[in-house]
Amino acid sequence: MKNFYKRVLITILCMFSVSAIVQAQEPLQEVVQYIRGGNVTGLAKYLDKTVDININNNQASYSSSQAEIILKDFFSKNVVREFNVAQGGNTATNAQYAIGDLHTSSGQYQLYVVIKLNDNKFLIRQLRFEKIDKKSAQ
Repeated sequence: MKNFYKRVLITILCMFSVSAIVQAQEPLQEVVQYIRGGNVTGLAKYLDKTVDININNNQASYSSSQAEIILKDFFSKNVVREFNVAQGGNTATNAQYAIGDLHTSSGQYQLYVVIKLNDNKFLIRQLRFEKIDKKSAQ
């Protein structure tokens, strides 16, 4: 009987651990979905107080409201056709990242997004868009 209770307890603990891991990955997956849809309103929910945005080596730090305006401008000029995540993962500093190819109406970009845990919520800390020159990509 004692072994039964141990197994039940271990099973419950494992379920909570798996649940915590899945919940930690959900924000990054949502951010990726919002990028795929060019949905700046959705992305705005995840913007940190200060966001580093780099578009073709033009880098600056913006408040969340400024970042939303910059992203609306970018996605209005570069309508998303497809976003494929090539790699992603976790860092030792409570951050998650995704790197992928963003295909837009005006060309292809490599997109790097970092979300970081801040006050028990993952928020976008950095977005980097680097246009891929078709000549150098071949």
